[in-house]
Amino acid sequence: MTHQVHAFEPPERFVAGTVGPPGERTFFLQARGGGRLVSVALEKVQMSLLAEKLEELLSEAQRRFGVELPEPVAVVGDNDPLDTPVDEEFRVGTLGLAFDVDTATVVIEAIAVGEAEVEVELGVEPDDDEDAEDEDEEPDEDLDRLRVRLTPEATRQFIERARRVVNAGRPPCPLCGQPLDPAGHLCPRHNGYHR
Repeated sequence: MTHQVHAFEPPERFVAGTVGPPGERTFFLQARGGGRLVSVALEKVQMSLLAEKLEELLSEAQRRFGVELPEPVAVVGDNDPLDTPVDEEFRVGTLGLAFDVDTATVVIEAIAVGEAEVEVELGVEPDDDEDAEDEDEEPDEDLDRLRVRLTPEATRQFIERARRVVNAGRPPCPLCGQPLDPAGHLCPRHNGYHR
């Protein structure tokens, strides 16, 4: 079976977003460029880890390669909703990150879930050698993927938006930390009574 590689190097727009009300949201990564629009679904924890690991990757690139990084942005530049239609190309199983020293860009690769794959994986390797990337792809070479190349500035903006999207859900219970539904929830700290 043939696979598709949706490459945006660089994209006109690359954002994290959701569809649905809090508690029932579906999380998406969406890339637009060259007249194409690609949306891939992922789990909330994957989006949260992606933002965290991108921050670590930028810090490591600065430390190891002397890359000048922009300051963290206080205001997200792109606060618009996802472009429509939001058609899921595939569900993300593996996220891969790399830093290309030659172009001073961050490469994000979202790989579709394989038939036997159920866990969340996230590999982060500052990489200045393209050969290592090919070795990592062998087991997943027949899976669809979304590949995006971003500048450090665009990466910082993506990180801030992704964090805001993750945190925009249901508020946490002050006792147990689990999300509160509008009708409340069964709080383990109250021995199963509604809170």
